[in-house]
Amino acid sequence: MTKRAIVPPGLKEAAARARMSPAILSGTHLFLTGVTGGDAQGIMPAEPEAQIRNAFTKIGMVLHEAGLTFEAIVEMITYHVGLRDHFELFDAIRLEHLAEPTPAWTAVEVAGLRREGAVVEIRVIASTEPGGGA
Repeated sequence: MTKRAIVPPGLKEAAARARMSPAILSGTHLFLTGVTGGDAQGIMPAEPEAQIRNAFTKIGMVLHEAGLTFEAIVEMITYHVGLRDHFELFDAIRLEHLAEPTPAWTAVEVAGLRREGAVVEIRVIASTEPGGGA
């Protein structure tokens, strides 16, 4: 099975620095690296809402680069520092981006994330099959 890196232009520098691919296309699935809420300049906002919105924006960029939309997402795993402090906000923003049938979702409380100040990291798997958002 072949695999191909998906790197949107807006994430090329960050991907090169981290030596990782924002996503890997393998077979009929796109596997996205966990995304935190740093802004376009790499600055982590203090506000959870800004972080959550930035993370979904970056996910959208990666999906778009692969020719997909949020409708292609089949699974989402989210990691939260202080889950109960921002869960309702996260859920509301999540539903702004995802339509029925919503993807399978697991939310996990963690003690910390790699990026200093990050309160959420989102990892998704999307399908490239017809009807999967392509």
